[in-house]
Amino acid sequence: MLSTLPQGNYRFIALDVETGCGDAASICQIGIACVGYDEQIETFATYVDPRMAFSGFNIQLHGIGPETVRGAPVFEEAMSAMLPLLERHHLVQHSSFDARAISKACEAFGFPVPLLSWTDSVRVARKAWPEFKGNGGHGLGHLKVALDLDFEHHDAGEDARAAAQVVMQAEERLQQDFDDIREALLPKAKRRVV
Repeated sequence: MLSTLPQGNYRFIALDVETGCGDAASICQIGIACVGYDEQIETFATYVDPRMAFSGFNIQLHGIGPETVRGAPVFEEAMSAMLPLLERHHLVQHSSFDARAISKACEAFGFPVPLLSWTDSVRVARKAWPEFKGNGGHGLGHLKVALDLDFEHHDAGEDARAAAQVVMQAEERLQQDFDDIREALLPKAKRRVV
């Protein structure tokens, strides 16, 4: 499965994980959505054996259980294969959970925590659609309806694609490209001087 991992160069990559239980390190699926310079989105997802017990709540949420991940790569194998692609791109996550889960899984399994560059698409959505605050919010569940996104929630590949689409629609609404939006979201001390 990891042999089908995208290898190109992209404008940015959205990443999402699903976990097997309440432990953020229990990643059982990783999905990415690679946004090309032609605006096409190439998605990839892989199951991951979390080597932890699954909780009934998580199984009910995403439908992934022990039998689903049987024979899947462990986290270190999946991350080793994906890291060259992830390190050379800016990553988008919808909330801060995904970056935290990657770090926790690295720590739990003795894998060096990579230095990755992240932007939270919730913050991008808040900038583009401030009217959703208190009116449905900026979670993927509400954005799916409000922005007419077509995806299956709680599938890592689908959620990654949805986060990528949120950014792309925000670019259109704000009439700015992702790099400019990302720059505007940085604290003033970290913004580049032109």
